[in-house]
Amino acid sequence: MDWVSASEIAANAYCARAYWLERVRQVSRDGEGDGRMDSGRAHHRAHGRRVSAQRWLLRAAVVLVVVALVLVMRGALAVQ
Repeated sequence: MDWVSASEIAANAYCARAYWLERVRQVSRDGEGDGRMDSGRAHHRAHGRRVSAQRWLLRAAVVLVVVALVLVMRGALAVQ
């Protein structure tokens, strides 16, 4: 049985496809695959930026909903 290191688990968690290419298919990062790997890295960076933006938007939406609820409750209490 082959042992799997923590760094290999992290590499697989980050990008299972890149891990598979390196470990199973034994595609080297050197040579003609560099352009595709660079493209993949750029894709991962762009995806990470989109995920970060979506998280920020979700937090902003939650804050706005809470503010709206507080204003509605405050208005309802003021009417009584």
